[in-house]
Amino acid sequence: MDEYVPPLNATSTPPHNTTNHGNGTHKPFSAFDGCEMHVEAIFFDLAVQSINVIVGIPANLLVIAILIHNRKEPSTSDIFIGCLAFMDLYFGVMTPLGFCNLFVWNSKAVWASLKFSYGVKDTSGPLFLSCICLDRFVAVLFPIQFGQLKHIKYRLVLTILVFCLTFAYSTAKMMGGFPNFEKVFTGEILATFTWMVACNTSILWALKKSRGAGKDEMHPMKKKAFKMVLSILYIIVLNYLPLVALFPFEDHYLPYVFRCYVQPAGFAFLNISSTIQPLVYLLRLEKVPFLPDSCIKKFSSSKNSKVAPAQNPPI
Repeated sequence: MDEYVPPLNATSTPPHNTTNHGNGTHKPFSAFDGCEMHVEAIFFDLAVQSINVIVGIPANLLVIAILIHNRKEPSTSDIFIGCLAFMDLYFGVMTPLGFCNLFVWNSKAVWASLKFSYGVKDTSGPLFLSCICLDRFVAVLFPIQFGQLKHIKYRLVLTILVFCLTFAYSTAKMMGGFPNFEKVFTGEILATFTWMVACNTSILWALKKSRGAGKDEMHPMKKKAFKMVLSILYIIVLNYLPLVALFPFEDHYLPYVFRCYVQPAGFAFLNISSTIQPLVYLLRLEKVPFLPDSCIKKFSSSKNSKVAPAQNPPI
């Protein structure tokens, strides 16, 4: 493989979710910034992001519409789900700009805005999912305390905190020039992944043990909750495990290998969550408002012949 020559423009912005490295020497701006000869993983990430545009944007719009439709009877996690859908929608809308900038505009200003959107995706997704896991964890394992903490003010505080952290991280990512900035994301993803896996595993264990004495079958509602949490755990592993497995070993890769191959490929698994997360929410609904029953039945795993009134899943 060709020897790596570090990118020379410290002020330019690397492709996709990566953070720039450079020695300050000026050269003409390139949206690929040092990966012009190693674009395979970048194109893979772009292909994945295309799914977000085609499927993810409509799905997230539908999730937001359903949450507004059901605002009179919200679940405790709705504020987190709505914010997550909005952030994923924003990230999906920015994707066409990325395509245009790579192949047509080649603009630093556009790359700066794209870097901000990648920072939003890096931070808001894991943090809002962690909030959802926390809400579910307290509800299942500490139901009495959960009843005392149902007021929306507690969730508003968490939401504002996540927005502040997201804005700070995204701004720093957009500006660039911070040494070892990737390690901030690596630490974040390791912490949130560990929390979400431990949280959901604890919930599954509690639900498994909660079946009545002498009963072989779990209560239908608890069985439904068990399957729901298990499916979310699968998604967490699918979207975050590749990053957890690859990113902590950054120092063991050649710089261009990590930057042009490992990072884009790893982020592709994170980016596709903008489509997977809203679809999982929609498929757990017994009926989706604004859509014909036949449409949701085609994709839903529900075997019920009767369709219940629309309601939010206990996410």
